[in-house]
Amino acid sequence: MEDLNDDSFDDVLACMDIPTAPKQTKIQAASETATTSSSIAGIAKPPPSNPHSVLVHTKQRGNPILKSILNVPLEYRDDIIPDYVVGRTACILFLSLKYHNLNPDYICQRLKALGKLYELRVLLVQVDTPEPHNALKSLTRISLLADLTMMLAWNADEAGKIIETYKQFEKRPPDLIMERVESNPHQKLVAALTNIKPVNKTDAVTLLQIFGNLENLINASEERLSQVMGLGPRKAKKLYKTLHEPFLSK
Repeated sequence: MEDLNDDSFDDVLACMDIPTAPKQTKIQAASETATTSSSIAGIAKPPPSNPHSVLVHTKQRGNPILKSILNVPLEYRDDIIPDYVVGRTACILFLSLKYHNLNPDYICQRLKALGKLYELRVLLVQVDTPEPHNALKSLTRISLLADLTMMLAWNADEAGKIIETYKQFEKRPPDLIMERVESNPHQKLVAALTNIKPVNKTDAVTLLQIFGNLENLINASEERLSQVMGLGPRKAKKLYKTLHEPFLSK
């Protein structure tokens, strides 16, 4: 199959912007704020009968990925624009890479119809071709330009689980995926030592077990550090140099 022409995507993407609304008086703008804010956020209307359901466009019936969605209910609707609605302001467009290669303008037409609805817009791509690199490169460009989060699935089961996970984590706090800050002094010291490349966590734990505290570790010679099991001369040299660098440059 011939390589996809990126210029064709640029032509379609250039037409995707929604026209700017005409200027309004403050009174008109205030009266329309309540009605427009919900559409901008992409809230499905009417709401799902079950708030825990994934809204599925009726055109997705028969898609094999639905067989993998077992832990959340599905509700089929023909009044939504995306393929799946997984939250109040989150949606998913599904795209088979094989279909994309045959119809490269399809995704741009879908995005034009979607407009600026929904805050979180996921492009779920099922990689089902042996040579996906050129197509994925083009889809990455589109995702960057259209404010999409592109997720890759390597089979139908994986694609279904991604949809399910988005719905299950709809109201989970963001700290679940944020970096955990250790409160234990020992763990903090281990984390600090592992920031010295190429010292790993095992090395850091071993060093603290042998030397007991940071002061003894700093006072150890480079030769003594190299004798630590698993450390070796190269790591010992880097560790010694880092521990003896001045905190302030002259």
